[in-house]
Amino acid sequence: MQSKTMNNKKTNIHAPIVEALKKAYDNPTYQFHIPGHTKGLGTLSDFRNLIGKKAMCLDTTDEFDNLGTLTPATGPIKEAQELAAKAFGAKRTFFLLNGSTIGNLAIAMGLTKKGQKVIVNRNCHRSILTGLIISGAEPLWILPEKFSQWGLWGNIKAEDVEKLLNENDDVSMVWITNPTYEGVVSDVKAISEICKKHNVPLIVDEAHGCLWNFNSKLPETSLKLGADIVVHSLHKTGGSMSQSSMLHIAEDSKINADDVERALMLLHTTSPSLLLLASLDASRANLQSDKGQRQLDRAIKNAKYLRSEIDKMEHIHQLKSDFGFKTDVTKIFIKADGLSGKRLESILEIDFGIEVESASDEGLLLLSNIGNKRSDFEYLAECLHKIDEHNYQDIYYLENKKHMPMLTPIIKKNLREAYFSEKEIIPKEQAVGRLSGEVVAECPPGISILLPGELITPEHLPYLTDYETIEVLKN
Repeated sequence: MQSKTMNNKKTNIHAPIVEALKKAYDNPTYQFHIPGHTKGLGTLSDFRNLIGKKAMCLDTTDEFDNLGTLTPATGPIKEAQELAAKAFGAKRTFFLLNGSTIGNLAIAMGLTKKGQKVIVNRNCHRSILTGLIISGAEPLWILPEKFSQWGLWGNIKAEDVEKLLNENDDVSMVWITNPTYEGVVSDVKAISEICKKHNVPLIVDEAHGCLWNFNSKLPETSLKLGADIVVHSLHKTGGSMSQSSMLHIAEDSKINADDVERALMLLHTTSPSLLLLASLDASRANLQSDKGQRQLDRAIKNAKYLRSEIDKMEHIHQLKSDFGFKTDVTKIFIKADGLSGKRLESILEIDFGIEVESASDEGLLLLSNIGNKRSDFEYLAECLHKIDEHNYQDIYYLENKKHMPMLTPIIKKNLREAYFSEKEIIPKEQAVGRLSGEVVAECPPGISILLPGELITPEHLPYLTDYETIEVLKN
């Protein structure tokens, strides 16, 4: 299957950071600058041998060896960002270190101010809340559909966004998550049309949808559906190294990209890792290459194969789009009769040596990645068939802990004011009826259990079984 952005001709792939880093490696110099490990000679030999001498030699930062700078972008880094913008269909693209988190922080810092209202979905990532705490903007909560039998948040309805916009004429931004961590897709086109009607920018945290622009069998990227800014976690599914991501400004967006860049300059490290930046460059180039296209096509076929095998099972079920909503085929959420998701996870890991992306109350998430082989999925399907055919039911299904926050927050004080208020730490059992002083969110998926200023209720307690104390506002 060819990319949505490519034709059938063989593409000439160019990765400027990768090429500049290779040139620097092939032409070594005497180093009298950071990093102090000096090509790996100044670190523990066991560590150097573990990751390889070459990797240590390549662990450098910007401004050296004609590699360019990150903020503002110059040289090969600037060229790589321009190539990424073209590949993803954006006006401008910024490479991010510290994951999509720093992109969300920059959006909040650069585009919102204290007291402004921002429409945010309840199941947003904790980094969006952190950004709003920093800027002082106030969230207006939109509740997605609840898939109660799956224990998941679902899609955001366009009419719910419009209702909030009609009720609040001072909204500065609509900021949604699409897809959900488990791959549920909302109607971004309809939401963007409503935002344009109200002259409000639409920001989409598309962290888990970075592959979408490269294969027509996947959902359409929000960059093509009217979003103003889209954030992608390339490290999650795109093939780059951990904590490397991208932020895109859409072609027709009226948002001032310089405002975002200034915020990134405040937040980004002044010693960016060229290994991470090169991995972003390599990820984009790979997805555009013939090999990357074959890998992505294989990932989709592997996912469809596993789904077809699950449909043959009696006690294991999958979340899929024929239940009335759209999903990303490469994200396979399953559940087993009589087992919690956590118990199913432990069976796969302990009995079969399989690690999954995450597990929650009802089920678990499996990813079909571009690096997986068909044999990986044949083994996984074989193991799931064995579980389906044997009685693994036990008391773990009755465990008291909950993992996926499905509560509607009762906010008594705004985020920033609550976060900077005087606080105290008390035993969890005494916290009911008090206001939370912290963000409590376990990763994955990073959805908040408690927000600063939120009333703590008995319904929170099953999500807090691993906590002995809670930080609350002083009375």
